[in-house]
Amino acid sequence: MFDTIVIATDGSESVRRAVGVALDLADRFDASVHALYVVDAGEVESSPERLREEMREALTERGERALSEVETETDRPVTAAVREGRPATVVGDYAREVDADVVAMGTRGRHGENRFLIGSVAERVVRTCPVPVLTVRQLAEDEEGPTGTPESV
Repeated sequence: MFDTIVIATDGSESVRRAVGVALDLADRFDASVHALYVVDAGEVESSPERLREEMREALTERGERALSEVETETDRPVTAAVREGRPATVVGDYAREVDADVVAMGTRGRHGENRFLIGSVAERVVRTCPVPVLTVRQLAEDEEGPTGTPESV
């Protein structure tokens, strides 16, 4: 069912659980794993011109650390990629490029009147990605996972 899984990561806490779920899927289906970090071109371009290259380098290093974290979570080979552009567009393009069966990404759990918001990048990916998107909500510290205990994946 799943031959190729793309994990879109930004290295944040809200992605950790998604990485675990995606790697579990990869193990269950013996799927290949791609980990993708996108340097947000808008973030780079909105910084002062004299700092743009430094910002690009810092974000690229952050991405390499985030991808390294994915690689250390599994014994499976992981194809890691850092790309630059508009995150939602790049995720969709990359998924198409590697013929992905699913893209996995984390979301920040929202409560109350914000419960319908899953994060602007995740929402755009869900709406525009050419393949199915698995969004995995980060649990709040007081929430329990499926085993009845707090999760920290």
